Amino acid sequence: MAEAGVRPGELVLDIGAGRGALAAPLLEAGARVIAVERHPGRAAYLRQRFAGRDVVVVEGDALAMRLPRRAFRVVASPPYSVTTPLLRLLLAPGSPLTAADLVLQRAAARRFCAGGPRGAGRVDRRWELRMGLPLPRRAFMPPPRVDSVVLVARRR
Repeated sequence: MAEAGVRPGELVLDIGAGRGALAAPLLEAGARVIAVERHPGRAAYLRQRFAGRDVVVVEGDALAMRLPRRAFRVVASPPYSVTTPLLRLLLAPGSPLTAADLVLQRAAARRFCAGGPRGAGRVDRRWELRMGLPLPRRAFMPPPRVDSVVLVARRR
């Protein structure tokens, strides 16, 4: 979270918000948060946990959601199963995304940083993609069977 450099007043999407592990420190940093959560029970929990705070909870599929029309960032730990379509959506031409810090499966992050999967070469010209901090499996509950890393995307 600290590596993302979120500034007060920025609009930040937390995709796959779960129970708010990232939304809470984003709020502490002064961000305006849109927490996207597909699971109805977790979305209800987020609404209750952050009631009265600068958080909008969107219950639904992040891939079907309309992106904000104004500049926004993403700081999230999305489900690994949506990595490729999510990155294509966020990094598409015309997207007002300015920066993203995404916890991803290390192998997927490495592919994107290397110019893959197919078609990602267009992304590389508009975006700087790099591997950020590695995250140990024990940082997750339950621990995944794969290694994770923060993929850092910055508009050039």
